[in-house]
Amino acid sequence: MHLLLLLLAILNLAVVLATAVQLSISHRSIGKLADQPPLPDDAGHLPKVSLVVPARNEEKHLESAMRSLLSLDYRPLEIIAVDDRSTDRTGEILDRMAASDPRLRVVHLTELPPKWLGKNYALHRGAEHADGEWLLFTDADVLFDPSALKRAMTYLQRNQLDHLAITPYPCMPGWLLQSFVVMFAMYFSLFTQMRKVRDPRSSAHIGIGAFNLIRSSAYREVGGHVGIAMRPDDDLKLGKQLKKKGFRQDVLHGGELLRVEWYSTLGETIVGLEKNLFAGVEYSVTATVTATMAICVFHIWPFIAPAFTTGATRWIYVAVAAILLSLSCSAAAGIKLRKSCGFGFPLVAAIFVYISWRSMLLALWNRGIRWRDTHYPLAELRANRV
Repeated sequence: MHLLLLLLAILNLAVVLATAVQLSISHRSIGKLADQPPLPDDAGHLPKVSLVVPARNEEKHLESAMRSLLSLDYRPLEIIAVDDRSTDRTGEILDRMAASDPRLRVVHLTELPPKWLGKNYALHRGAEHADGEWLLFTDADVLFDPSALKRAMTYLQRNQLDHLAITPYPCMPGWLLQSFVVMFAMYFSLFTQMRKVRDPRSSAHIGIGAFNLIRSSAYREVGGHVGIAMRPDDDLKLGKQLKKKGFRQDVLHGGELLRVEWYSTLGETIVGLEKNLFAGVEYSVTATVTATMAICVFHIWPFIAPAFTTGATRWIYVAVAAILLSLSCSAAAGIKLRKSCGFGFPLVAAIFVYISWRSMLLALWNRGIRWRDTHYPLAELRANRV
């Protein structure tokens, strides 16, 4: 038994060191939006950008988000806001703002066709109304710095990209939720292999709901959102479609130039991620069990093991726990959060495991997911593989 625990500890150390290398490379290789100079006003012809913003019952953050879009220092620009069957004041707010600014157009949807997720259909319809050379898909609660789009276009043109995704700065109140953001950022970087996204030889792909800037012709060539009509992870899968077709993509960190209030309570976080996590592993029970067991063994157990082991095994686990905390604190600093948020890593990793299992079990029990007052059958969700 002692030998088995020692071997497991050595394996754990090897895995966490490999993780540290991957996160370090990712941190060094991914640029920041703030480091890109805005395109100068005399840069000549600037391509028209069409922003597509789906909104369903977003009255809480909608007006401030739309004003940040209308304040973007970029011309020519059009904004297409899609009111997706809202039952609150979303449509009214959009119509009022559109009446005072001709750059903003509003599309009102009253019905959802079969075999479409609401948000995806709203994005699809918004793109149909767009005539820009570039499409920027974003959410109705994202706050843009006025220079954000010009900086993004600088990077995009300099690197001759077809798709640029940008991670937002997630505003979450309190130490626990900020610790969760840190852990999620680490897992997202590892899951998507962000450091390999720009490599055309790699299958690694990216997509960010807050900022997906795509060449219109590339979007049309992959069929737009039609091929991912039933994907809750539509942003990632749109990026996958583009990568599979050979289009060039990359990712930047937005920092404080792109902000979003992700979730305001732990309860909202749990419910908000229900629809995504099981979808992220293609609704596979095996993948969910395997991934969560790996988190328990390699990211949670090392913090418990020193209390139940002795000798070299104990000290290896102490080293593993110290490395994990160091990685988490470094990740917190990297996204401008308090380093102390990194110390919540084992706790929020356990919460992530709980959310993953909850996502799976609810989908299986309800034979589908419920998202924004609509039930989507699991059989139809599973059928939409990309």
